[in-house]
Amino acid sequence: MKAVDVSCGTLVVDAGGRLLLGHVTHTPRWDIPKGLQDPGETLLDAAMRELFEETGLAFPAAAFRELGRFDYRRDKVLHLFRVDVGETLPDLAHLACASMFPHHATGRPTPEMDAFRWATRDEVAALCWPRMAAKLLAIGW
Repeated sequence: MKAVDVSCGTLVVDAGGRLLLGHVTHTPRWDIPKGLQDPGETLLDAAMRELFEETGLAFPAAAFRELGRFDYRRDKVLHLFRVDVGETLPDLAHLACASMFPHHATGRPTPEMDAFRWATRDEVAALCWPRMAAKLLAIGW
């Protein structure tokens, strides 16, 4: 039996309780910064790496609060952390995704996320994929 993949992610929350989301390129949906844990990588290291790769944000390890492991799909679980940024990120224009995938038509490297926004709890269900929205709304953030 194959082991399940662990996707490590970070809920970046501002002073107003809004969640940082990235727009998933070539889709209508938004998501939290997250990605698969590499072999030999700790859960926290994976979350920190994914946050940096997908947004350019870097915080000290002490800023991350572990939220725990959550069932996600048959073949994948989420291990989530939270970082409270208060009022330090009023503008998201400087965020940039360095994590790339080959464009479906051209093969050119394309960022996984192409825009960023803050979202309230009330907006999450309309913005995120239903499975992710359900998980996010079940977590106190």
